[in-house]
Amino acid sequence: MKKIILLSLLSTYVFVSAINPCKPTKKMHQTIDGKKLVFSEEFNYKGKPDSTIWNFEQGFRRNEELQWYQTENANCSNGRLLIEGRKANFPNPNFVANSNDWRTNREFVRYTASSITTSGKRQWLYGRFEVRARIDTTMGSWPAIWLLGSGKEWPACGEIDIMEFYRYNGKATILANVAWAGKGRYNAIWDNYRKSLSELVTRDKNWANKFHVWRMDWTPTEIKLYVDDVLYNSTLLCETINADGSNPFTKPMYLLLNLALGSNGGTPDDSNFPITYEVDYVRVYQ
Repeated sequence: MKKIILLSLLSTYVFVSAINPCKPTKKMHQTIDGKKLVFSEEFNYKGKPDSTIWNFEQGFRRNEELQWYQTENANCSNGRLLIEGRKANFPNPNFVANSNDWRTNREFVRYTASSITTSGKRQWLYGRFEVRARIDTTMGSWPAIWLLGSGKEWPACGEIDIMEFYRYNGKATILANVAWAGKGRYNAIWDNYRKSLSELVTRDKNWANKFHVWRMDWTPTEIKLYVDDVLYNSTLLCETINADGSNPFTKPMYLLLNLALGSNGGTPDDSNFPITYEVDYVRVYQ
């Protein structure tokens, strides 16, 4: 009788989850044949992201983005991580008058957000990576789920963008990318995939309001990137050779979850704030 009741409840639960895609997931681990769950971050706690797993990036970091990264904008509650982009107005602690560096020549911080990484705490080589998340498609928003390698300068370290959302040629776009190093410093070779948000919304008008599963299957021969089990990009590792002959995707990489503002995301000046990015879970199978 207990087994029958349990199966009944489980069936009911799966049905409810299926018709409520805008709500956080059920926190039940998927079973994958031949693969063991080696990492699971469910965010089933309150407060800051677990410091044994996550680091915070601080300040102005990359791409001349507008946001100042800080710890205050990332918090866990109700079984998910919430990263918020907010308007701000305080002095840039690193301001230097007449500086040519964009990080130091801004006198004031006008926007804040958060970026968390597993650098130095968790890294993986190959496996299935799943992140269930809901992104904010407001003008100015640039959320991402991505991985970087260690020990080499970018892009020789390698970059995998399981998910990016920003304005490409002015149009709201979902991206799935892989990058490695060409000749010359900071010269990346990209294998890009782009899907316009308008195409997704045409098929499902509520697409932007829902949680989606962003997935990578990474093997010794290939990287495949999916959204809701639909293959977006496939990159053969025999092609991802840096100019120095090394292959960044045959070495461990660490994970980043961040919400950037401005730059590729567009100008957020007239957008409604806060801009939100919600992550339900992160799971790695090997």
